[in-house]
Amino acid sequence: MRIHAGVFSDVGDYRDVNQDAAFASPFAAAVADGVGGGPSGDLASAAIIHKLITLRGALPSAEDLIGRLKVANWDIGAHIRRDAALAGMASTLTGLWLTGDGGLVVAHTGDSRAYLLRDRELARQTRDDSFVQALVDRGLIRPEDAWTHPRRNIITASLGGNEEDVIRVETRDVRIGDRWVLCSDGVTDYVPEDALAEIVRGVADPVAASRMIVELALQAASRDNVTAVVCDVIDGAPDIAAVPVIAGAAASRWTEVIETGLASA
Repeated sequence: MRIHAGVFSDVGDYRDVNQDAAFASPFAAAVADGVGGGPSGDLASAAIIHKLITLRGALPSAEDLIGRLKVANWDIGAHIRRDAALAGMASTLTGLWLTGDGGLVVAHTGDSRAYLLRDRELARQTRDDSFVQALVDRGLIRPEDAWTHPRRNIITASLGGNEEDVIRVETRDVRIGDRWVLCSDGVTDYVPEDALAEIVRGVADPVAASRMIVELALQAASRDNVTAVVCDVIDGAPDIAAVPVIAGAAASRWTEVIETGLASA
């Protein structure tokens, strides 16, 4: 099996720099979002994606991914150690990888999200690492009030080059016909899940679906960068030499990989 994905990212109407970064390959896909309010969020997200696209072929094991994530996080720390002005630089990360034994691994930290469409039912697969989600979990606010909470953008976990940074890595089953959606909070803070589900169920082409998700967020006046990756798990032998599709900060900082904001893998 392999992944056929559409990737689209837009700086949005209210930001000068796109701090989101994303990639997709026949084996993996991920979205990273530079932490708002910190320095060089675009560098943080792009550095993580740049490290992760070096893996070609199915993931040997979840442990191997953990090692690669540690290296990516160390790279953020190295940037900070070289330039003290970058202290506080950090990024979210949500991604998925096919494994050599026919499974799938999901990695997540922060408030970018992963959704799975299976049997036409869309279900969120990640829990936001955020202040507001903690309030919801404790029953202090209702889930529907999270949308308008004044502190909804405060996250409680990210990759910032620190030894204590935490990222969850979970093994999942995978089926031909599954559709995964990865997106930054520039989408989920403005697009209701039922509207997201309508696009994910109704638009067959993952490239078109990723673009429509981003366009809907922009129409909803998203005040953030907006990124979506739509991944279809399909039958067939993956091309191990395929060049990963990258978008957002990853594309603007490393144009030698590929120069595009909309493509398929």
